[in-house]
Amino acid sequence: NHGTPAAIREMSQELARRGHTVHVVTYPLSDDIPISGVAIDRVCQIGFNRVINVGPSYQRLIFDFLLIFKLMQVVRRHQIDIIHAHNHEAALVAGIVGRLSGLPVIYNAINTMIGELPSFGFIRPRALAVGLAKLLDYATPRVADTVIADTAELHRFLLNIGVAPERVTTINSGVCPEMFASGDASKVRGRFACANEPLIIYTGTFDEFQGLDYLLAAFRIVHQHDPSAKLLLVGSTINPTHRSKYARMAKKLGVASRVTMISCALEELPDFLAAADIAVVPRPESAGIPTKLLNYMAAGKAIVSFEKSATILENGKTGRLVAPATAEGLAEGIVGLLADRNLALELGRNARSLVFRRFDWRSIVEQIEGVYDKIRAEQVANGHRLHRRPGRATAL
Repeated sequence: NHGTPAAIREMSQELARRGHTVHVVTYPLSDDIPISGVAIDRVCQIGFNRVINVGPSYQRLIFDFLLIFKLMQVVRRHQIDIIHAHNHEAALVAGIVGRLSGLPVIYNAINTMIGELPSFGFIRPRALAVGLAKLLDYATPRVADTVIADTAELHRFLLNIGVAPERVTTINSGVCPEMFASGDASKVRGRFACANEPLIIYTGTFDEFQGLDYLLAAFRIVHQHDPSAKLLLVGSTINPTHRSKYARMAKKLGVASRVTMISCALEELPDFLAAADIAVVPRPESAGIPTKLLNYMAAGKAIVSFEKSATILENGKTGRLVAPATAEGLAEGIVGLLADRNLALELGRNARSLVFRRFDWRSIVEQIEGVYDKIRAEQVANGHRLHRRPGRATAL
């Protein structure tokens, strides 16, 4: 329901629609999100905790180990041709199974560990987390035969750490714009804001690297300019520790009465975005394209973001980009768009138009198929026997 899982769901559905047989090998979850035409193969549940939070944990380490056996089982049982792995841990699992099975592995690089792992606080001291993050960033692309970089920035990062240029291609993440075409603002607006109250929204996880401390500090400034403004922080599931942390921060900043934190299901997300006036990406820097950014664009929202987290946008044309990353700059961007509603509407329209031109999953998957075709041609040239049906992929 967030980030990479949502992207895998949408990509897999489009691959299936185009005739591929797709198996998604993943963790156990409490609820299955509907996904049509795709087989879901889950590892067994261990323990009683059925909520898997973002970031490292002992529970995830166990599931990652189990994924090796589950993926090998799926590969053997269903005559898989290509393993397409997303994120570092999945790529490492895929690398092991790929070597054992002789199958080609694609690593879909959407982030860097150095930009996220130290912020979780799971590995201490912090210097150890930084060192491990650098090691993972270096080693992970090397277990794959082909690397798909989410952005030009990630492409450059991979080349700078020594990955061979011929093994790296850039294909952006995508979004399903139709999903956001029929959002009903009335289902949300009345619950959280009056008709004339500006509603600012953030959607995504509440982890430290997402920059919610910047957003709350910025909102205090926005509130000083317009006391009627409200801030809505929306997550798929909200870690109680994170909820408490940001509730305390909002209270300390004097804006607790104007800030609401709430969970929403995937199918409700278009309604929440339809109700908002401004959508914010407060993450200081992201090597990949945040899924929330694509969702905001597809919903036609006026976006305020730190520049290094929205490199696909053009300042003043498809969004309001802020640099350097400061709460004051973020607040200035929000206040400016609240004061100029015509500009806000124009930015939202332009952002949605950009989605249809460059980030629709249909065109993205065509590019991914090109990578699959190249790999299959190389297999044939090297004398490997392929399975008869032309499209088999496993996504992690």
